[in-house]
Amino acid sequence: MSRDNLDFGKASEKEAAGVLQDNGYRIICRNYKCPLGEIDIIAEDKDTICFVEVKSRSSSRFGVSKEALSKRKQKQITKVALNFLKEKNLLDKKARFDVVALDYSEGLKKIELIKDAFEMVGGYSY
Repeated sequence: MSRDNLDFGKASEKEAAGVLQDNGYRIICRNYKCPLGEIDIIAEDKDTICFVEVKSRSSSRFGVSKEALSKRKQKQITKVALNFLKEKNLLDKKARFDVVALDYSEGLKKIELIKDAFEMVGGYSY
């Protein structure tokens, strides 16, 4: 990944965290990593733990950002989320998967918060 892409991604995650806070979320952590992968943002929305994937596009050439979350990526996020819940002894808490989609095209910015963007993938349950 190029330095410009890395900087763009970090800036997008920072902006997404602000969007979440503006919508009443409390950020628990950013860039949670474990051997299974990474989750961009973990936050709390009322009594629900939210695992948030940030998707951003600098142009619409390859489609809009909210369409970029493959089933494979959803399965990976599911595994990492379960790891987090087990590690923190939070298996009794409600949880969901949200997406913050940021699209920058021709100088315009569109931000979309998608709650319950997908269900737990891969036959997992908690």
